[in-house]
Amino acid sequence: MRKAQIGNATVSGLTIGGNPFSGFSHQGKERTDEMLAFYTDDQIKATLRASEEAGIDTFFGRTDDHIFRILRKYWDGGGSIQWFAQICTERGKPDVWRDWVKGAAELGATGAYLHGGVVDNWHASGEHDNFHEAVALMRSLELKAIGFAGHKPDAHGWIRDNLEVDFQMCSYYNPSDRSKSAHHVSEGEKWHEEDRQLMLDMISSITTPVVHYKIFAGGNRPIIDGFEKLGNAIKENDICCVGMFLGDDPEMITKNVSLFEQYCDTVEKPLA
Repeated sequence: MRKAQIGNATVSGLTIGGNPFSGFSHQGKERTDEMLAFYTDDQIKATLRASEEAGIDTFFGRTDDHIFRILRKYWDGGGSIQWFAQICTERGKPDVWRDWVKGAAELGATGAYLHGGVVDNWHASGEHDNFHEAVALMRSLELKAIGFAGHKPDAHGWIRDNLEVDFQMCSYYNPSDRSKSAHHVSEGEKWHEEDRQLMLDMISSITTPVVHYKIFAGGNRPIIDGFEKLGNAIKENDICCVGMFLGDDPEMITKNVSLFEQYCDTVEKPLA
């Protein structure tokens, strides 16, 4: 698999996301419960190990006590996957993101980025000073790569024009309105083609590396169509993040690596 240079980090073209580990299924409560039951500590560690063996060297995962604990165990057991920390907030604690940034750096994160719901909310609320503060804080902790996720093209346009970051993490879909709350909404999510096209148009205008995510609409859209769109949109130093639920298919990791190579490895990379 080809590699990409994101800031000062070298990253596999396909990376693994942590939503299934924490039960963010985007497919209803029954599916969420299924993921939480399947992904025990040992199963998460086995999935990270299988990812490494398949050529995936980077995990995009939340900053919370659950993921912190798993990563400590995994690294203590000899795992070497690098971690891009998804900096979150908590209900009733909107400012806790600063503590999670510091905690992630202390634990050993390679990179960090603000959660897409937080970014959407900050931009919609006009809290642009938070973006500048977040960049300064992440830079001060000497993380190898810093950026912002987001589901809204206009938020990414503002980031593109106003901040110096190492990557922008662009969701192909905008499943729920985060303008009033940054937090996940499990009901009433929507997966519209027009939202995907608007984000693809935005991605084409971004010159920093892009992390493409939710390319399958949280498991609600066809896999091949997602990879085809990704293959057409991915640029020279972009990468992709995909959550994988091995409860559906124990071979999902190797299959996704094969599909990524089929549809995306034709894109030339400086480090190839």
